Amino acid sequence: MFVRGTVQGVGFRWWTRARALELGLVGHARNTADGRVEVVAQGPAEAVERLEALLRERPSTTRRPGHVESVVVQPGVPKDGIAGFVER
Repeated sequence: MFVRGTVQGVGFRWWTRARALELGLVGHARNTADGRVEVVAQGPAEAVERLEALLRERPSTTRRPGHVESVVVQPGVPKDGIAGFVER
């Protein structure tokens, strides 16, 4: 997923990591050079869908930092050997 908006320098990656861990997902959240945050999340489909819904939520009822303008999902093939969810 690529998240666009005011999402860098505001605690957004930390918040995303916390929600992903609560949902039992593995992967990462990292800043991109163009100001977006890339979120790679693997786990049960329902949990990934819930994380996407939390990222899209307007207004955020979970006190999500920053402001999300859009979320673009790019499905991928799950990779083996990924543990935890990290901020990069």
